[in-house]
Amino acid sequence: MKKYYNSLILIGVLILVNLLSYKFYYRLDLTSDHQFTLSNATKNILKSLEDPVTVTAYFSENLPPNVQKTREDFRDLLEEYAGISGGMVEYRFVDPSKDKDKEQEALQSGIRPVMINVREKDEIKQQKSFIGAIISLDDRREIIPFIKPGAPLEYDLSTAIKKVSIENKPSVAILSGHGEPGLDQLSQVEQSLSVLYNPESVNLKKAKEIDSKYKVALLIAPKDSFAMEDFQKLDSYLSKGGNLVLAINSVDGDFQQSRGVIVNTGIETWLKSKGLNIDHKFVVDASCGSVSVQQKQGYFTMVNQVKFPFLPIIRNFDEHTITKGIEEVIFKFASPMEYVGDSSIHFTELATTSEKSGEVDGNTYFDVMNKKWTSSDFNKPNITVGGILEGKLAGGVDSKIVVYSDGDFAITGSGRNRQNDNNISLLVNSVDWLGDDTGLIELRTKGVVSRPIEQEFLTEEASGKRSFIKYLNFGLPILLVILIGIFIIQRRKAIRIRRMQEEY
Repeated sequence: MKKYYNSLILIGVLILVNLLSYKFYYRLDLTSDHQFTLSNATKNILKSLEDPVTVTAYFSENLPPNVQKTREDFRDLLEEYAGISGGMVEYRFVDPSKDKDKEQEALQSGIRPVMINVREKDEIKQQKSFIGAIISLDDRREIIPFIKPGAPLEYDLSTAIKKVSIENKPSVAILSGHGEPGLDQLSQVEQSLSVLYNPESVNLKKAKEIDSKYKVALLIAPKDSFAMEDFQKLDSYLSKGGNLVLAINSVDGDFQQSRGVIVNTGIETWLKSKGLNIDHKFVVDASCGSVSVQQKQGYFTMVNQVKFPFLPIIRNFDEHTITKGIEEVIFKFASPMEYVGDSSIHFTELATTSEKSGEVDGNTYFDVMNKKWTSSDFNKPNITVGGILEGKLAGGVDSKIVVYSDGDFAITGSGRNRQNDNNISLLVNSVDWLGDDTGLIELRTKGVVSRPIEQEFLTEEASGKRSFIKYLNFGLPILLVILIGIFIIQRRKAIRIRRMQEEY
């Protein structure tokens, strides 16, 4: 009887632990950026919901393992959202491939099927599958048309919930009137900004002033000269507590003429009056992007990728909210900047070049094929290419200006060209830091993008170290398995010998 009594107690304890774990749970997240831990921003959004949000997830059945994992991860995430929100997030999963009406519903909602390779009886076939979701609240809805396998899901889901749950978004101004790119060339920026803001184009030349309703104003890649009254409008906006994001070109490259040119808009003079000096020079970096170069080889024309130091890859960032999670951005014809003002204005270096960087005069010739770059060309390490000015920049009210010495790093361009997501995040994070207090900024760059090999391991001198690390990574797991196997064999042998003894 006592045996059955103990068994009942054990079963009762297990049931109680399961019930408690459903409501109170803890998960240990050992990833470097806590990919599997919900951020405070997400928790605040979920706890502040006043009306229920419905998530309809459209996933086909019989998906490949990697896509099936995405489905399970999305379900787990929704369960966590539902628990934290106190039931204000409701969700359901629909398989459109089993029901024509559901398929039509998904299509009309903006969820488009994708073709996925599926292995079936030693054959690879393409299967039409739905992998998307709709987030709705009353008559407002947001669509995630494709949930990319392996991508961090929290940002997409949290921003969609935030977008449908706020009725009146603050406005941000995208300034124009001086040859800046249009909204069609800033499509990625506009799309990212529209999550939390209403981005509006404001012609600085024609407007009497920059309205104080704009929490932040962006000035991206102006080409034409500014009149004195234009700078007065900028100062007036700052004097009312406005904030600016500037991405400007002090130099530019003309690939048709294979040369660099100096850009004179007057912005540099205006910034210098606030203590920030931007030179009419090019930054060059050994860590750089490539350009396509056509070469004739006999009767054929070959296209080769050639390293071009005028396209620096920036990986050195200050530990700041704007740059949190950003691993690298590529600039196009950046210029060096330096704060030369007094202590009344605080300057923060946001982004700098690598240890192997240098400067080249603004009027220069691009000898892409024949130029042999040496260490003497990269004799100025850690050149500042992005920074923040904070203080009384105009009038007696504190304001902020985020400045980047490249105007093109976030421009999408024409056609289907897309910018590096980190480039877009850097600019939009700057706006969020100046104008948003939701904390979603920390989610945009959540997730590992790249882990480039450090320059010190790429030299000839480091070949031995590279080989050691390679063989260590390969051999250590095998050695551990062998050692564990030996330990288990020895332990079993010792137990067997002990059992054979008479006193056992």
